[in-house]
Order: sequence, then structure tokens, then C-alpha cells
Amino acid sequence: MHSALRSMRIFAPLNFQKFKSFLFMATTADIRKGLCIEFNNDIYYIVDFQHVKPGKGNAFVRTKLKSLTSGKVVDNTFQSGHTITDVRVERRKFQFLYKDDMGYNFMNNETFEQVSVQETMIERPELMKEGLEVEILMHAVQEVPLSVELPQYVILEVTYTEPGLRGDTATNTLKNATVETGAEVKVPLFIDEGEKVKIDTSTGNYVERAK
Repeated sequence: MHSALRSMRIFAPLNFQKFKSFLFMATTADIRKGLCIEFNNDIYYIVDFQHVKPGKGNAFVRTKLKSLTSGKVVDNTFQSGHTITDVRVERRKFQFLYKDDMGYNFMNNETFEQVSVQETMIERPELMKEGLEVEILMHAVQEVPLSVELPQYVILEVTYTEPGLRGDTATNTLKNATVETGAEVKVPLFIDEGEKVKIDTSTGNYVERAK
């Protein structure tokens, strides 16, 4: 217990100003999904992009960016050849252990080091079950977590919902349900307590009944 506590590192939400000396220059030719860049005095993750070459005028790149400090998603257009500032990050696998007053606690699957991060660094933390494997984006130079990413889908047991309607297999009519993490989701009428459901972590929506 004491050795685990000694290895615990606690991280608050990112203070961007500390990392300006660890940024690297790139251009729009380097844009790809998952790239982290400095933009408007913040660090953004490229969710999606599209290179556009119009019949007239200069080429440009449409991007959808997500802030690693606030979670806000914005659209931005860069002119082709525009210089961007690349933030070097690494993806590392961690296991979710528990939540306490310090935040959400995770363990590195390889080194067994434990880190604690704040809720603002995690999208849909209410869908995390103890033991869930996640990916943490770490600043490659400063060894500081930037954000926590859940797998695309999670399987969770329904702990409470109104009784299902026998023989009703319609999926377009939904009812409220509580899953084992305490999160509330909308599920089809035929789902009963004790059943497991597959949930899309990007939307928080029911996908299908799990086996």
C-alpha cells in the first residue's frame, strides 16, 4: 500500500503556458488524425481533416479540433502550406483503478506506476468501470498526461430499468436505464435489469445488447 502511494503522481488540468518551449514546427502537409497542435494558446487534438483543392484559389485544409484542456470542439481552416506547431505526445495504456478525492486513478500496464488525473481531462468518465483499459496521451517531453481516451465501446450491466415488454424488439423506442457505473443511458424497451449493453463512448448512446 505504501509503495503504491509513493509512486502515485497527481496531475491537474494542463497549464499550456508551461509547455511553449517544448513545441515543434510543422506544416499543413503533416496534418493527420490524432496529431496534437498548438492553436490559440491551447493544445488541440485533430479529430478529422480534409485537404481541399478548389478549381480557383489556393488549396486549404479543413480541420475539426478538440481542446485537450476544455474538451471544446472547433472547426478551423488552414491555408495549404501554413505553419503549425506540433506537440509531441505518446499514447500509453493504463488501467482504471478507482476514483477518490484526488481524482481518477490509473495504473500503467507496463511500469505499474499510478497517476491521478482530474475529471476535466476525461470524456465521459461516468462510463468507466474499474479495470477498464484506457489510453492516456502523455506529453512526450514533460511526462505529463494531456487527456484520457476510453475505448470506442464499453460493455456494462444494467442495474436498474423499468420492466421490459415481452416480445417488443423495437429499437426506436427508448427508456431510461442505470448501468453498473451509475451512468444513465437510454435503452430499447426490451432491455431488462441484469442484461449487458454495448455503449458508444463517443456519444454515450446504446449500440446493442451484449452477449
